Amino acid sequence: MLSYQNFILRRNLSLTSFNGLRTVFGQMAQRVGEGNLLLTEDVLSTLTVRPQQIEEKFILLVSEQFSGLLVATQRLEESSWSDAEDKLYQVGLTFAPEAIAEFLAQLTSFLKDHPLAEKTLQEASQILGPNDANLQSEFTLSLLELIANENKKIISEQTIYPFVSVCKPVHEALEQQVEQERLLNQVTTQIRQSLELPVILETAVEQVRNFLQTDRLLIYQFEQPLSSVKSIEFTEKDILSFYEQAARQELHPEEANLIKPENDNQLEQDFEQEVSDRKIWGRVTYEARYSHDIPSVLGFSEEERCFTYVPNCRERYRKGFTLAVKDTETAYIFHPCLLQLMRHCQVRAKLVVPILIQEQLWGLLIAHQCFEPRQWQDKEKKFLSHIAEHLAIAIYQAQLYAEVQQQKQTLEKRVIDRTQELHDAMLLAQSANRAKTEFLATMSHELRTPLTCVIGLSATLLRWSFGQLSQKQRDYLQSIHDNGEHLLELINDILELSQLEAGKTVLNISEFSLSQLAHQEIINLKPKANQRGVELAIAVKLDAKSDRFLADDRRVRQILYNLLSNGIKFTPQGGRVILRVWREGDRAVLQVEDTGIGIPEHQKHLLFQKFQQLDSSYRRQYEGTGLGLALTKQLVELHDGRIEVNSTVDVGSIFTVWLPKQQSLINQKTESQSSSYTKEERLINLNFPAGRIVVIENHEETATLICEILTAAGFQVVWLLEASTAMKQIEILQPLIVILDLQLPGTNGKELVEQIRSLPDMQDVKILALTNKISSENLVLGANNYLGKPILPQSLLHKIQLLMTNHINE
Repeated sequence: MLSYQNFILRRNLSLTSFNGLRTVFGQMAQRVGEGNLLLTEDVLSTLTVRPQQIEEKFILLVSEQFSGLLVATQRLEESSWSDAEDKLYQVGLTFAPEAIAEFLAQLTSFLKDHPLAEKTLQEASQILGPNDANLQSEFTLSLLELIANENKKIISEQTIYPFVSVCKPVHEALEQQVEQERLLNQVTTQIRQSLELPVILETAVEQVRNFLQTDRLLIYQFEQPLSSVKSIEFTEKDILSFYEQAARQELHPEEANLIKPENDNQLEQDFEQEVSDRKIWGRVTYEARYSHDIPSVLGFSEEERCFTYVPNCRERYRKGFTLAVKDTETAYIFHPCLLQLMRHCQVRAKLVVPILIQEQLWGLLIAHQCFEPRQWQDKEKKFLSHIAEHLAIAIYQAQLYAEVQQQKQTLEKRVIDRTQELHDAMLLAQSANRAKTEFLATMSHELRTPLTCVIGLSATLLRWSFGQLSQKQRDYLQSIHDNGEHLLELINDILELSQLEAGKTVLNISEFSLSQLAHQEIINLKPKANQRGVELAIAVKLDAKSDRFLADDRRVRQILYNLLSNGIKFTPQGGRVILRVWREGDRAVLQVEDTGIGIPEHQKHLLFQKFQQLDSSYRRQYEGTGLGLALTKQLVELHDGRIEVNSTVDVGSIFTVWLPKQQSLINQKTESQSSSYTKEERLINLNFPAGRIVVIENHEETATLICEILTAAGFQVVWLLEASTAMKQIEILQPLIVILDLQLPGTNGKELVEQIRSLPDMQDVKILALTNKISSENLVLGANNYLGKPILPQSLLHKIQLLMTNHINE
């Protein structure tokens, strides 16, 4: 603290009177002319922490003709409600060179980081001396006049307005605080209600400017946060180049001479600070002005060089520093570049508070007084700081929202990309599935056609050659026939499963007898069970009404066949397989129980998977591809039913199927190619009446098979190779039945049928159409019945039997 023993004046003055003394000191500075040094407390505004040793306010004038020092400290007992202009300060005045030199020494110690300031203050200390008598007298007269006016004001307030002097400031302060709270509430409400950051900032800047009654209010936004600046290693050449550039700037001559540090470490530190400053520079992004006469600084970016000489200015702002400059002309006396910048932007006083987001410096909220100095009050500083805090919340909220939106867009793009990938994969899978289905259909047809010939011809040979072949030869033929049928079953299973998985399988709904169907399957599998030494039994609990059921009887047969065959296969000799059938409301229940090897619990999940047998040892012991149960499950689900299994190892298994009654006799599923290519298990009566049958087929093996089967059944068969010459032959032969291939090359199946019907006396001929595809298109061709390829002997005989029966009935 200063020693006040050399002070000639010590008394209490209002801030108004103190500012009057500032004016007197300014007038004296003009009287002494150039070479004077006039300083106020504003020169300390750039310091992070104000020194405690320096009084709150001061005015210092140093020249060869006149020097003086005026200091002031606010009285602690003053009420916080008092207006700034009415606050009392303890004022001290001295002209003593010793006291002034002591004060200059204190200033020098606080401004030691400012080379120009340190040099200027040292030079000022050296010119101190006695004041010119005339100038001293002139100052004294002005001082006495000012004190006299102060005394008159005090007396007037105490005698004329004893109460108003107390109540009026309190009332005005309360009104201002209410208005301040109202504005803060408006800004806060707007932040809550909107995520549009530009709208929030523009509105807030305009409202705050109007409340503070400033000439200009703006937001200065940095390009990037201070924390993002990374340290860089620099060479000596880089550092020296930096100082050469600095010397070329338009700086004060004294400043240019003092910029070079004393050692290399200081060189590097200054250069790093310079690069750091340049990396985080920004610009004015929002602005509100009192009138259009005030120049706009929107989009303005401060010159980098100006802040190089304000040590760690951005770091101080990051720590919450508030800068209040009453008069830029006195505050930046030691910063010529900054002073020139303030003059260029027409700034006479300014208040700056930082906008901090997550402890990082985002920008500055700045109030400008453009034409005259302004004493910024504490409540104004606090208010602007509160506004900056709320704006920081809005900015952070907007940043989070932007990040969420960006993440949302990124996720949406990823979903779109992933969806496209999945779509492409699905198309590829569908293409592969179609190729697989087409391949299986083609291969099954190509395989089944020769297999059908093998099975059919071997069966025909067995019928014809009774008594003509040795037992060994008949055993060979039987082996060929049985293995051919087994291979055909496997091919049919593979094709049927592929059609089911592709969703192209037809359900041909019809009404049938559950008990009859169950007994037929037992009869069909009885020989196989006897061969393995397994008892095959059946238990049906159905009355006449519940026995009738609506479903696809062919596929219900296949379900029973697969379950019974599976039970027989895995039941050891002496075991038992029983089929139970009953009804539960609209559902038919089919249950197959065996006393076989059972299924381990940990392998049950593999039970209905394709190409699975539960143990490699079983695969060696029991034949099969592992498709039977997988196909059974698909067929059950095709009927919207379900299948369950309960099993115990070495005890046996119970498979239970629930099939709901179908609602219509009309096909309920989409028909597929080759969907009717399954083995016909019904026994055919071969006692047909003699009759002539014409076969129109260009495929030799198929035609040979048909001819052999029908000849063995007692028919007279004529094979016609070409459709072009068939009409004349049919007209001559007058057959009972015409078997016609609808896919003959170069012909139209419908036209062939119409041509046959148009022949004389052939309107009632029965036509059996052979086709690779049984569909609704083929059903309108006019044929009496249809038979899918490849030809199965029993299916062919069954169709012929139906046509012959209809012919007799007619």
